[in-house]
Amino acid sequence: MSTQNQISTAIPEAVIEKVLKALQESKAALAPYLHSLTDVEKRSLFKMGDKSIATVQKVKTYVETNPEFVPAYMDKTEFLKDEAVASQLGPVFSLAEQLAADVQDTITLAGSEALLAAMLYYGQIKEAHKKGIPTSKPIYDDLSKRFVRRNKKSI
Repeated sequence: MSTQNQISTAIPEAVIEKVLKALQESKAALAPYLHSLTDVEKRSLFKMGDKSIATVQKVKTYVETNPEFVPAYMDKTEFLKDEAVASQLGPVFSLAEQLAADVQDTITLAGSEALLAAMLYYGQIKEAHKKGIPTSKPIYDDLSKRFVRRNKKSI
């Protein structure tokens, strides 16, 4: 078990509060324009990927420069609105995704180091309990519930 410390930081509570407030404000500002989908709805929709984005943007240009080819049954106004929303939200999503990934990685790293340290402490308490040190018993009794070994089922 490695005790190498890869992260050593303390985030001031004021920073956390500022970030949470900014995220809440951002979520509230976008709320009227965002739509939630069920898993079934998501699976039933065409997905716009990197290649599709370029195609949609190219079609937008043609729709604007050559409107005579827009089919009568296509709602040009709605197409342009949909393309604009998808284009506008792309950078927002990218930034949110980067933030989420960085936050998740930091939680993973800090959590791993905290768990390893907690296991070291538990090992010390377990050893103290085995040696009969009375003050270790209540701590051992409490923590040992978290470290119960489970038998693996044989296949």
